[in-house]
Amino acid sequence: MALEHVTVALDWTPNTNHVGFYIAQALGMYSEQGLAVTFVSPHSDNYEITPASRVAAGEATFGLGPSETLFSYHSLSERPNLIAVATILQQDLSSIATLKQSGIERPQQLDGKRYASYGARYEGRIVQKMIQNDGGKGDFQEVVPAKLGIWNTLLQGEADATWVFSGWEGCAAAIAGIELHELRLSDYGIPYGYSPVVFCHPDTIKDSGNMLAKFLLATEKGFAWAASKHSADVTNLFVEQVDKEHPDLPEGTVPKELVRESVQYMKGSFLHDDGHWGRMDPAVWEGFLFWLQKEGLLTTYIQSRNPVPGTSVTLDELRQGNVGSPLPQERFKLDQIYTNKFLEL
Repeated sequence: MALEHVTVALDWTPNTNHVGFYIAQALGMYSEQGLAVTFVSPHSDNYEITPASRVAAGEATFGLGPSETLFSYHSLSERPNLIAVATILQQDLSSIATLKQSGIERPQQLDGKRYASYGARYEGRIVQKMIQNDGGKGDFQEVVPAKLGIWNTLLQGEADATWVFSGWEGCAAAIAGIELHELRLSDYGIPYGYSPVVFCHPDTIKDSGNMLAKFLLATEKGFAWAASKHSADVTNLFVEQVDKEHPDLPEGTVPKELVRESVQYMKGSFLHDDGHWGRMDPAVWEGFLFWLQKEGLLTTYIQSRNPVPGTSVTLDELRQGNVGSPLPQERFKLDQIYTNKFLEL
């Protein structure tokens, strides 16, 4: 019987957030479910097309990204209401990082400093609220380097802070002997949501539920395998499969030492307390959505490097309060934003 083709748009070049997908591919877990899975790494177009855009356009079956992606797609009536079907990690392993040598030890010290941004819709305002919650003004410069160079801007002193995954950049810094201050959003009153999540088009929910359940089952097996095996074995299989899938990946993208340290750091976050992968807690979604609404971040204007009056503004303008109108609460129905249903079949 012919395999059903599935395309997964990654949020970043392959890293340990993705380890379960590549393990499932390497061990034939997808093919056992009748699926032929292809991974699209964003390095292939220099991050020009987001995973959400690929899913919305029908170019990918699944995409990976932060939970904010779902809120963004539900805030605009002309976009499909993408829906999250699994979380990759059970805990938020991200932070706002500064170099220890900079002396910046808390968010309020970021006033007047340079923050290296990914240019995301809510990112700068979340960082701004974090600074304000620590007693600062929230007045900083938001610079947007090329995505593959964001981490280097911090290391080279071209930025004072950036958002990192502790399980990747944090481990890379430790290996290199670079000391960081990692500022956790939860320590400053921000109930940040799941990141990354797996999401799909609502038509996939409606028309291809069986395929969706099989994909998630195989992926769960991949992450469970990664959580249960020795980090060195996980590393070897992951790196080998990444090389097979992406022969054009720049050399050094997935160094084995970093992958091994990262797997060891992250493997305790792959599975829920019940031993399953992907489960999402309603309280996490509710808490983050309520916070975004309470703080006035769910608004009509979106970010753009080429703003259109009445529709979009610059990142600086968003932080300065030029955000358009508040979006009605009824626009964001959580039962249409995420579901655990296909993890439970």
